[in-house]
Amino acid sequence: MNYKIIGQTVPLVETKLNAGESMYTQSGGMAYQTEGIEMKTNARGGVIKSIGRMFSGESIFMASYTATKDGATVAFASTVPGNVIPVDLSSMPEGLMIQKGSFLCAESTVDTKVAFTKKFSAGLFGGEGFILQKATGKGNLFLEVDGDAIEKELAPGEILKVDTGNVVAFEPKVSYEIETVKGLGNIFLGGEGLFLTKLIGPGRVILQSQNFHDFAGRLIPYMPSKG
Repeated sequence: MNYKIIGQTVPLVETKLNAGESMYTQSGGMAYQTEGIEMKTNARGGVIKSIGRMFSGESIFMASYTATKDGATVAFASTVPGNVIPVDLSSMPEGLMIQKGSFLCAESTVDTKVAFTKKFSAGLFGGEGFILQKATGKGNLFLEVDGDAIEKELAPGEILKVDTGNVVAFEPKVSYEIETVKGLGNIFLGGEGLFLTKLIGPGRVILQSQNFHDFAGRLIPYMPSKG
């Protein structure tokens, strides 16, 4: 499989497949394709995995695109202005933890499943940060990033506190916790959320400069109302 990232504002990844090679994405993720691509929609991995994807913010059904001849092309587009990041999981035997909404598409040799944080309190109070996906296998995985991508390599014991919506992905060896913002003044007047994601090294972390959910929320007051 060969690929190239096209576009800068709302980019997409265009993949060129040989006969028998396959890519999968959420339903609705495909932008265009050439002749020689066969599409199948199913609950990839079975009912349990599909329900897990629903909780992690992804669609229950996944669409697979398989080449029936060499050189067939299929492209997958991001949904908001930002970037598409390729990750070669062949060099990451422990896989990659992915924030919900960051998965764009992957080769069929890549497996994604729901992954819970070790501490239940992180899910109980951490909102969108509770349920993640873990991607494992050999092959290319493509992540959708809102705004610009920021990559950091945390040293052992190094701590990075991030707004949950700005986390894209991190290696499984990075510890992940939810921390409450301290101080009533900060909570009620600070303009931020009640919780921060605490990432503890060592390991690679991928962040995004924009949290699209927060951006959309800021637009609501300017939307016309009925009446």
